[in-house]
Amino acid sequence: MVDTKREIERKFEFSKAKSARRGVPDLTGTAAIAAVTDQGTVDLDAVYYDTPDQRLAADGLTLRRRTGGADEGWHLKLPVSPGVRDEVGAALSDTVPPALAALVRSRVRDAGLGPQVRLVSSRRVSHLLDADGALLAELSTDEVLAERGDATAGWTEVEVELADGVDPDLLDAVEKTFRKAGLRVCDAPSKLARALAETDAQPPARPSGGGPEGTAGAHVVAYLAEQRDALVAQDPAVRRNLPDSVHQMRVATRRLRSAFKTYRKVLDRDATDPIGEELRWLAAELGVDRDQEVLMERLQAQLAELPRTLLTGPVRSRLRTWNTGRRTGSRRRALAALDSDRYVTLLNSLDALLDAPPLLDGAAGSPEKVLAKAVLRDYARLATRIDGALALDAGKERDLALHEARKAAKRVRYAAESAVPELGKPAKHLAKAVKKVQTLLGDHQDSVVARDALRGLAAQAADAGESAFTWGVLHGREEALAERRERELPDVWAKASAPALRAALR
Repeated sequence: MVDTKREIERKFEFSKAKSARRGVPDLTGTAAIAAVTDQGTVDLDAVYYDTPDQRLAADGLTLRRRTGGADEGWHLKLPVSPGVRDEVGAALSDTVPPALAALVRSRVRDAGLGPQVRLVSSRRVSHLLDADGALLAELSTDEVLAERGDATAGWTEVEVELADGVDPDLLDAVEKTFRKAGLRVCDAPSKLARALAETDAQPPARPSGGGPEGTAGAHVVAYLAEQRDALVAQDPAVRRNLPDSVHQMRVATRRLRSAFKTYRKVLDRDATDPIGEELRWLAAELGVDRDQEVLMERLQAQLAELPRTLLTGPVRSRLRTWNTGRRTGSRRRALAALDSDRYVTLLNSLDALLDAPPLLDGAAGSPEKVLAKAVLRDYARLATRIDGALALDAGKERDLALHEARKAAKRVRYAAESAVPELGKPAKHLAKAVKKVQTLLGDHQDSVVARDALRGLAAQAADAGESAFTWGVLHGREEALAERRERELPDVWAKASAPALRAALR
């Protein structure tokens, strides 16, 4: 059993010894704070777990086992934004709870977790209350002793953590009051980060193997590393079933695969193709869940648009039952992929490739020239697929051709977006134009998928003795929408294929 809460806080330290002797100023009257009540002192003993090479610390995560205080137990803190973290807690036990171990698997992999740092704190707690006596925030003053092997460090830290639903502007007001009293915001984002720094154990920097700065190779490897990091970071979000997490993780896998193909003059495809195939496997496993989510949202929206006179039979309950059955299996499949040895091998392969990238001669070229040529190659491939699809008669063959064109459009968009740091506005404008093509073709493909699902729902309804009328109505609407998108495609493509867009890249 695990619990999650959003933690919004700010940490402070005394800037001078004189300020420390005066102590924490009275915050009564600061913003909405009407009273400060003393809650006493508690002793805390926390042991922080990590891999021997500190992979969690390197990514800003902390995993601890803490005794003392009202919330003793295991806590995993996942960064959300500066000063904001999600804290996932589990009951006190001797070993790392499996639920928390799963959330750090994309970082830890086969390295194993063990005690790295111990922090012993004496914490004085006060509550900051508004005029009605409601809790606004908790103020803690910690006397901290850090132990890492034979090394030790000590300091005083002041922390203000907001209660649920309180406006974060309160922290700005507190900071202003503290600043006048000689307290400043801590440089270290967490106690663990400070403990590591003060005991000379900073997490190692990741290697950079893209060749000299200013080359195409350096740019491409940096982009790939960014996508690898996004994939790894989304892993715990997918496991927690957070909104859009599956989609974002799938996008990272697709961007990696796409870049391997786009930049085949920079990276040896003998090395990247096998990894690309594994990324395709992962995207497919994740896609079952994501595709069902998208399909359900589409069908619900279509139902909501129908007048009540066209709703015959228990259509909404049938749709929910159908979705629950498909979604339960799809989520299990996604989690099974993340728990597999194959997934860990994929992540390790990505790391190895980025640590020692298989650079080709093109990697030494200027990024402006190499990236522009790569984007234009992908554009030419898209143009061929669009022209081929438009030349076909309406029907299944054309649907398949438009689906392939959609994938090609996505690759051009990803390529142009990856080149924006070097090519600037011309790449940004092309990406924006091609995205419109991709969106239109995506809506067309979603209609193809929806019509197949609607035929299945109609058959289920008929077998159960229910009316299939509503499912037929929705099928007809989807068919009309697909025809409309096909009519719109030539105009949208004409704008995206304007010669001026490509000339600006050269």
